[in-house]
Amino acid sequence: MSPENYLNHPTFGLLSSVCILEENRQLFTTLYAQRLFFLVTTSPDGLEFEPLGRVEARLLMENHLRRLRRNGQQNEYAKLQDTYKRTFP
Repeated sequence: MSPENYLNHPTFGLLSSVCILEENRQLFTTLYAQRLFFLVTTSPDGLEFEPLGRVEARLLMENHLRRLRRNGQQNEYAKLQDTYKRTFP
């Protein structure tokens, strides 16, 4: 299991990592409510926070799950599937 990853958002406070979607792009959620999601992009200029609704965040995770399955990355797929089930019951 990977260590937990947190980020401090200037307005919404502490965010918790949900998953890495691709290089330099990661999905985060507010720590307590898990109602607000953010797509965080890392660049040489810093971090960019893009707010997402629950439906958009779920679709991003589902697309990433499909990519993992197509690429035969079964271990990563199983871990992300568990995270998906906990995040979107």
